[in-house]
Amino acid sequence: MIMMKRFLSLILLLCWAINAGAAPLTIEITEGAEGALPIAVVPFGWAGADAANVGNEIAEIVRNDLQRSGRFSALPVKDMLARPQSDADVEFRDWKVLGMDNLVVGQVRPNGQGGYLVRFQLFDVFKGEQLIGYNFPTTRRDLRSTAHKIADIVYEKLTGQPGAFDTRIAYVVSSNNADGSQEVSLKVADADGFDPQTIVTSSEPLMSPAWAPDGRRLAYVSFEQKKASIYIQEVFTGKRQKVASFKGINGAPAWSPDGRKLALTLSRDGNPEIYVLNVNTNALTRLTNHYAIDTEPAWSPDGRYISFTSDRGGKPQIYRVPAFGGKVNRVTFEGNYNARASYSPDGELLTLVTRQGGDFRVGVLNLANSALLVLSDGRQDESPSFAPNGSMIIYATKINGKGELAAVSVDGRIRQRLALQEGDVREPVWSPYTKTNRRNP
Repeated sequence: MIMMKRFLSLILLLCWAINAGAAPLTIEITEGAEGALPIAVVPFGWAGADAANVGNEIAEIVRNDLQRSGRFSALPVKDMLARPQSDADVEFRDWKVLGMDNLVVGQVRPNGQGGYLVRFQLFDVFKGEQLIGYNFPTTRRDLRSTAHKIADIVYEKLTGQPGAFDTRIAYVVSSNNADGSQEVSLKVADADGFDPQTIVTSSEPLMSPAWAPDGRRLAYVSFEQKKASIYIQEVFTGKRQKVASFKGINGAPAWSPDGRKLALTLSRDGNPEIYVLNVNTNALTRLTNHYAIDTEPAWSPDGRYISFTSDRGGKPQIYRVPAFGGKVNRVTFEGNYNARASYSPDGELLTLVTRQGGDFRVGVLNLANSALLVLSDGRQDESPSFAPNGSMIIYATKINGKGELAAVSVDGRIRQRLALQEGDVREPVWSPYTKTNRRNP
């Protein structure tokens, strides 16, 4: 695939013909951080008359979350010497013998009609003291989310950084129906790949999903009716509206931090330029005016700037313009291809696709010193997106000719592969924190 084809991938129709299933993503840690913290997550006790697997289920989710972060080495249940359920049952010497730094125990009991109360405690094994403990009222429907919240709390307490396990990812999957017709779906799943839900399905390409800051809406490009248009869709209700269907290109939506505007690529005036659309009033503001191709806008977290890809210097590079219009400045200078940028949550880094020899890799650019760190090692890596805590970047890659997802830490030390059992998946984007998944317990 030549450079210009990749740069113009936004406006090309995608024709995929690979079988896909609705199975959850399988996450494989291909490289973890050296010196990962040893931790034991004991199966939670169950105080009810039935469904004794509930405690095991919650503990397994917490254990898997911490393990797949690459920051922890979780003890297998079969190697545990005891199964304590509360502080009264804990014998710290049992866990010191096993070399554990920390220990998580818990209990689950019925709590009203169809409800549960989940209690967990985190201990420092060598100090022999509790670090944190909470009660969570929940339901069967929300058990996985509750387990992810527990993992988030443990992760933050032990690393000093907020967890991002109780978040979601959106991605596009291509498939062929039994009659040979094409089907493309926009899906949303938990951050660990479970519970995939189809948001919209089309016989034509779907592209460029973008989460609203509230985590309840997705903007995306659909080619239904053989024309590129931009839609906003509510994730939970399915309600959607068409917000841009101008002549020519309608692409690459990016939300403003306040959720009131979208930055877009439009060619309504003949050339692909960056515009800002007020989603409430439909007011449209043009930000760029150049004969080159300007595309792939990304809003800075403080709302002051919009970065975008342009070949106005001869090769695709990242540029920046004030969000209300003004002078355009070039951001990237290293290499002859840098594109598809997005900001870290703190606004200090850009993740982008950079060309290394004949390969396209994911990198991070430090905006303070312009240092570029290449993170991925594939041949066709693209569509990078930061986790809401800024620790990981999810992206699309090709493995044996098949589109899959992968993730890498911002320092490159931790790598994950996220694979569907079948199918071709691409264009991942990580959801933001919401009031629900960042509330205090």
